[in-house]
Amino acid sequence: MDIPALSIAMSTDRIATQWGIAMMAEAIDMAEVTSDSLTKLMEASVTPNLGQNIDIRL
Repeated sequence: MDIPALSIAMSTDRIATQWGIAMMAEAIDMAEVTSDSLTKLMEASVTPNLGQNIDIRL
């Protein structure tokens, strides 16, 4: 293999690796947002009627 072809192959491989890392970072960010939303939803559903009623006896 000659040097120019090797250089092109290495450059192509590096670009593919960088693209893969960028896509994985996007997936991780999306998973964090989704998990935060799910956590908030679960916290809200634990006591859905808390504070809705007041019991007063006279």
